[in-house]
Amino acid sequence: MTTTPTILVIDGHPNPSSLTAGLADAYAEAAARTGAAVERLTLRDIDFDPVLHLGLRGSQPLEPDLARAQELLTAADHVAVFAPVWWGSTPALLKGFFDRTLEAKWAYHYDRFGLPHGHLAGRSARFIMLADSPGFYLALVQGNPTRKQVARSTLTFSGFSPVRVTRFSPVRTASDGRRAGWIAKVGDLARNDAAGRGRQRKAKTDPFAVRDSLTAAANGD
Repeated sequence: MTTTPTILVIDGHPNPSSLTAGLADAYAEAAARTGAAVERLTLRDIDFDPVLHLGLRGSQPLEPDLARAQELLTAADHVAVFAPVWWGSTPALLKGFFDRTLEAKWAYHYDRFGLPHGHLAGRSARFIMLADSPGFYLALVQGNPTRKQVARSTLTFSGFSPVRVTRFSPVRTASDGRRAGWIAKVGDLARNDAAGRGRQRKAKTDPFAVRDSLTAAANGD
């Protein structure tokens, strides 16, 4: 038996005319055509401060758009994140979104042994990254820093599993034909991701409930 999955597409590029934005659009449209419920978070269009001013030592109230983002992440069965590789990382827009939205106690907590536990279990994810450098350079020379940062140290850390990574490169020298092929490829990925999530039955963790439980325990309730 299959169910209708909810897929959240996050576009982390500041430029609406970018190839990244075009690929995010193509993925969302293809997923919607499978019957999946598709939600969009286009980060350049939402209102939030990407700077975590007090680091992890204080609280910073979420703007309404980030509060909605937490609701969308909670409801999602699968999350697709689109971003370019900039300086071995991602645009500050996406990094700031992660810093602000994936709050401690909401997205994760540490146990008494110092080990992290992610609160977004039961959801899968795909990171679609675009780069000007060829794959062998990113892997052998740089050590895949962006892949590790987003897929392993952010999404997997927060409980997503499995987390798959798709890279399109080199963008700088790609012909129109090759870019069109990438657009077609993300359509195939969207259909596969939607089908896979429709078959999975693993229960999703509720990060709001986990946070409430942790807060109550800390307060001795």
